[in-house]
Amino acid sequence: MSGTSYWEEQTFLKNIDYTIIGSGIVGLTCALELRRLNPNSKIIILERGFLPTGASTKNAGFTCFGSPSELLDDLKNSSEESVFKLVEDRVKGLSKLRALVGDKTMDYREYGSYELFEDANLYDECIANINYLNKQLHSTFNANTFNVFTKPTEFGFDINSLLIKNNFEGQINTGLMMQKLLELVQQANIQILNGFEVLNFYTSKNQWMIEGGQATLKSNKLILCNNAFAKQFFPEFDLKPARAQVLITKPIENLKIKGCFHMDEGYYYFRNVGNRVLFGGGRNLDFDAEETFEMYTSEKIQNQLLHLLKTKILPNQSFEVDQTWAGIMGVGSSKSTHIKQLKEGLFCAVRLGGMGVALGTKVGQEVAQLSSKK
Repeated sequence: MSGTSYWEEQTFLKNIDYTIIGSGIVGLTCALELRRLNPNSKIIILERGFLPTGASTKNAGFTCFGSPSELLDDLKNSSEESVFKLVEDRVKGLSKLRALVGDKTMDYREYGSYELFEDANLYDECIANINYLNKQLHSTFNANTFNVFTKPTEFGFDINSLLIKNNFEGQINTGLMMQKLLELVQQANIQILNGFEVLNFYTSKNQWMIEGGQATLKSNKLILCNNAFAKQFFPEFDLKPARAQVLITKPIENLKIKGCFHMDEGYYYFRNVGNRVLFGGGRNLDFDAEETFEMYTSEKIQNQLLHLLKTKILPNQSFEVDQTWAGIMGVGSSKSTHIKQLKEGLFCAVRLGGMGVALGTKVGQEVAQLSSKK
């Protein structure tokens, strides 16, 4: 263990029961559930960044379950049972997050969400299926989920804009959510080692050896909660990175937009953050280029975001971009999450399909329960 002192080895790197890779929503909630199930265990979280690296602190703060066009597209590739079960899982996951963090703490606001359509044919298809979708989702929400929205000028859109409202989606302050989860982990006596990039891991004498740049840890069990980045260790996974690019404007006087909005089967999304507009998406412009672990923005997608802001979202209104950034989601051929035991003492909870805010807490708790079984 070159580079580490006796004190560091004795205090931080020895007698570890559970090691979690990744300090995002899944990793933190996994650790908290492990502490509940194993009060006396030593639990360590490894995080390569100074803040969680991936999407948990870089997402748009949508508590979304699926827009009408997105659900209809999912039904073309998956069964009714799996599509609507996943919506139910997202709702349950959000409920767990709200109970853990608190609505006020993370500034949860259930304004509802809206799908804004540029394609009239796609809108007509969704309208034709709105009763079907409401029927399938009624047992989850105990009310109609979707309805036609007829007042687009309320948000400053053209009077002919086509919108469908989801009555149950909301938004949060991602930073406040993560701050609270980190606080809860600290209170639970769980150590996060930031700046620890895992280079390799293997078994030796019934323990997992976890190699980083400056130290090697020994742990009885190892849990991968690093979403798309797990692909770097297991190339055979049905999992790939999907970069999500985002921008946020400077404050806009008399901003009319309120709530969360989806466009183009969920590939674009925007919301208000106070009197700012946060706008993201566009990876469908170049799927191959956006299948990357590089967290940089691209000129091609940022230009398209600006174009849509000027022409569709904030027409005839001046604005300035304040910040741009990117995060990495984990997607696969299926939108179902990947929670399983890989080997003796090795587990994973990955592939959240861009729905980490809604799914993350449920997924983290489930993998903790799986890994706690004797």
